[in-house]
Amino acid sequence: MSWQGNPWITRRRTFSTSHKESRRLTQPWRKRAVSINGFTLLELLIALALLAILAGTLYGTYFALMGGREKAVAKMDERRELSVTLDQLHREISAAYYNARNQKLHFIVEDRDVFGKPASTLDFTAIVAPRGGRLPLSDQAQLVYKVVEDEKKLSLARQEKDIFYIQDAIPYPQMGALEGFLVECYDGDKWVRTWDTSLNGGHLPKYVRITITVKEGEKSVDYSIIAFLRMMS
Repeated sequence: MSWQGNPWITRRRTFSTSHKESRRLTQPWRKRAVSINGFTLLELLIALALLAILAGTLYGTYFALMGGREKAVAKMDERRELSVTLDQLHREISAAYYNARNQKLHFIVEDRDVFGKPASTLDFTAIVAPRGGRLPLSDQAQLVYKVVEDEKKLSLARQEKDIFYIQDAIPYPQMGALEGFLVECYDGDKWVRTWDTSLNGGHLPKYVRITITVKEGEKSVDYSIIAFLRMMS
């Protein structure tokens, strides 16, 4: 007898489920396994490669900015050093003092060159401002400016000593990164590169022109001042 004709047998309704839903219901642990495993090795390698590229770009930009900043600061220091040196030379030469009756007083300019670059020597006496210290000092000093060469690099050294009390004086660097130092004297008719008060009629030049040459990029630039000597005897 068929179950269809038997009233005591009832039909049991079944519901079909998809294979995907069945796996979800029967294997709930798979979802937890995926979250526990994390990133794959390939994903980590890609992330590390991107991180290395980004870090290299950032570090390159940082070092480029720092290098530019250091160059700008160095250029400002060089320009400040040049301005101070020219101003000091102008003041000291304007205060040059000479008297033929005093053998300690003089004004001498020597024309020299180093590697084909002008490297004059300036040696003169001048009236200077009072200086501090325990030693007795007068208001007259001998000032010497001389170009010094070291490993084919030129710098300007300055030496100052009192003409009456101090016998020895140590020169100190006045300016570095020099391309040339030229001193010219005007005798009333023309500019000359040498001067000696013991030979030039026992008098000071009317004007003194100082030209300092420095390197700016790939070219050399000249900076000049002209000082008028006021104290003549």
